[in-house]
Amino acid sequence: MAIAGFLIEIFAATMLLLFAVRLVRTGIERRFGALFQSLLTRHSNTFVAGGAGMVLATILQSSAAVTVLLTGFAAAGMVSFGLALAGVLGADLGAALVIQVLSYDLGWLQPVLLALGGWLYLKSDRANVRLIGRIVLGIAFILVSLQFLRDAVDPIRESAFLPAIAGYLESDYFSAFIVGAVLAFVMHSSVATILMCVTLVQIGAIPFAAGLSLVLGANLGSAFIPIWLTRDLTVSARRIPLANLLLRGSAALVMLIVVNVTGTHQTLMVAGAGQSLILAHIGFNLAVFVLATGFVNWLERPVTLLLPEPEVKAHPMDHFSDALSPLNDPSASGANVAMSSVRHELLQMVTQVERMFRPVLDIYEQDDSDAISALWQQDERVNAQLTEIRRFVARMPRQNMSKAQIKAARSLVEYAIRLEAAGDVVSNRMTRTAQIKHTERTDFSAQGWKELKDLHAAVLASFSLARHVLLVDDMDCARRLVLDKAEVKRLSRNSRKAHLKRLERGQTESFASSDLHLETLRAMRDLHGHIAAIAYPILYQSGQVLETRLVTEMDNETVED
Repeated sequence: MAIAGFLIEIFAATMLLLFAVRLVRTGIERRFGALFQSLLTRHSNTFVAGGAGMVLATILQSSAAVTVLLTGFAAAGMVSFGLALAGVLGADLGAALVIQVLSYDLGWLQPVLLALGGWLYLKSDRANVRLIGRIVLGIAFILVSLQFLRDAVDPIRESAFLPAIAGYLESDYFSAFIVGAVLAFVMHSSVATILMCVTLVQIGAIPFAAGLSLVLGANLGSAFIPIWLTRDLTVSARRIPLANLLLRGSAALVMLIVVNVTGTHQTLMVAGAGQSLILAHIGFNLAVFVLATGFVNWLERPVTLLLPEPEVKAHPMDHFSDALSPLNDPSASGANVAMSSVRHELLQMVTQVERMFRPVLDIYEQDDSDAISALWQQDERVNAQLTEIRRFVARMPRQNMSKAQIKAARSLVEYAIRLEAAGDVVSNRMTRTAQIKHTERTDFSAQGWKELKDLHAAVLASFSLARHVLLVDDMDCARRLVLDKAEVKRLSRNSRKAHLKRLERGQTESFASSDLHLETLRAMRDLHGHIAAIAYPILYQSGQVLETRLVTEMDNETVED
């Protein structure tokens, strides 16, 4: 009975730890997603890119999350193989540093974080403040779960059950290595897995040698997580997590054998058992980062040989340019590969529309005909991508596809149409508004211009969320996109009200720019609606949103009558 109670308590503490880590990660991703994209994709030096990955993994408390982000950026052509792999290696080091921070005895901080996080989350109606509350609550839950874990193990330390398992793991280091790898993959979090191992070593539940083998195995298992999460992406994108697995997994296996064969466990005991385990984990990831980052570009060719592009047969309808798209003959591969190709093309479309939208306010400030012409050319590219996707999906053999796959393909085409419409908003409506502004020589008021810039930043932040939803069908990010749509509407509505108040006060600049201001608000709101459309098929499927409220409203009226 004691063993059953022990297992239940361990399971409960582990689930709370996993939930808390996810709570923090998703909150930070939603609040700072656009900043992350900029930080990860603007570098040309591999060590700087690795440092950026380390910073983000430290913040997100997950190297797998950063790896998935970088793989998505690579799939969209925003970052090269070498820089992406360097960022992944840095993320592994950053996740290791997180464990050092969370391992400290911060029990006194639990009630403060719970009170602060709960107050921010429950008492505010602003999305950004609630996200901060979510992050604070997640950190508090991590500390609570670790305390639960310590309390669960403490009563059973002197029993015959736990020492027997600990002794077996110490004597059979390869089995401990495999157990650590499986735990990390099943829990989908190396941070949670290693924190659990460190806690068990700290309280003496398992010896240091067994803990070290478990931690090395967790390094291998966590490298499998992004491979699983990105399995539906294009081959070129999947090479990045594969290269990380080869580097990290082989290094972990070599260190496991060297340490256990030579019996050098004691030399790693530079402090207490738990702290020494953390330092060994950090040292391992630091060594991999330092030794491999300078050579990441050389790894692209051997990884390409291991994971080559699938061969495709020529098709008479393949008259559109391969330079524009990876889409070829859908009948030459399975339905899943064909769907991945469409998602890859949509990722490029999202990125293309983002590149159009990002500098659009600069055109409002400066009369630059060359910049406007560049936007028109980019819009033609988006139109061409839509045509390619339509033709590709039309040629997909329906007899080899399930109903769910056919419906998903149709949804992707509909989203491509929305992206083309988003490009038109920028290239037609917003550029025309900018040209009118320069022709009439009008200026926005200082407050009105700040409102437009704030709305522009809010819309821009949703592009990275849309890419993530395209990559992994993430329910949380889909919900966030829809919530952001409400936030964009709120900003637009508040700006419109503030603009009308300025008109009532007789502000000259507001009178002159009134039509331009309101049209820009409508354009950015419409554009965000097109970008956020990717969220609705996922939310409909899970019952998170309704197709229509009409039936409910009619039923209510009938009851009232």
